[in-house]
Amino acid sequence: MKKLLVIALSLITILSLAGCGKSEKKFTIAVPNDTTNEARALLLLEANGLLKLKEGAGITATIQDIAENPYNITFQEVEAAQIPNVLKDVDYAIINSNYALDAGMNPVKQSLVIEGSYSAYANILAVKQGNENEPKIKALVAALSSQKVADFITEKYAGAVVSTVEKPGDGFDASVDYAALNGTKVTVAASPSPHAEILAVAKEILAEKGITLEIQEYNDYVVPNNVVEDGTVDANYFQHTPYLDDFNAQNGTHIVSVAPIHVEPMGLYGGKQTSLDTLKK
Repeated sequence: MKKLLVIALSLITILSLAGCGKSEKKFTIAVPNDTTNEARALLLLEANGLLKLKEGAGITATIQDIAENPYNITFQEVEAAQIPNVLKDVDYAIINSNYALDAGMNPVKQSLVIEGSYSAYANILAVKQGNENEPKIKALVAALSSQKVADFITEKYAGAVVSTVEKPGDGFDASVDYAALNGTKVTVAASPSPHAEILAVAKEILAEKGITLEIQEYNDYVVPNNVVEDGTVDANYFQHTPYLDDFNAQNGTHIVSVAPIHVEPMGLYGGKQTSLDTLKK
């Protein structure tokens, strides 16, 4: 009788533990804290079955819009550029590819899941409204939209960065009087990687026509827009259109896109955990 009682108690304990299931586990995922990139991160998690957002939640979704959280995920909102630095302290993190590259990570090989090449998130060359048709800006757009730049992106980043230029050209705009631009300087605020690296290729193309491209590197998402707005620099290259639209709305700035250049697929990386299997068990 005593033996049967022990067996019964053991079975109750096993069933009790089984009933806890996923909901008893606790995992932390670091996500970008700016509105559009946080939404992008949540959409990536939803696409991989890790949560469900409220009906209608889109590219401005926040953690308040999570309708179902079956894996009991806790979200740590972190400034996008700092997420690689906190990766070791969280179970998982969603990182923009440019910051993953800056941290010496390989997005294609190291991410557990990665976005497709969503055109909505193409990184753009942007200028202050009214300057879109300046000859030096048109020359810069042509250089960045060249086959030489597209080939560089493909060869350098092997899928971690993807060109979005549909019909790359020779790097020059037939409507631009390049002789008149000889000796001209154009300044661009950019993230170090991959933007400044891509601009370095465009710099070589512009130099063929006597145009100097000055690349100013920044490690945040605010200053590059401010220096374009106040006229300190001619253009910037670091952001996608949803972020720019939100920035303009929040800050009363007047910055516009002149060309989409590439996409940086956002990825989910393991921190304390090395596999999604741990989360999904």
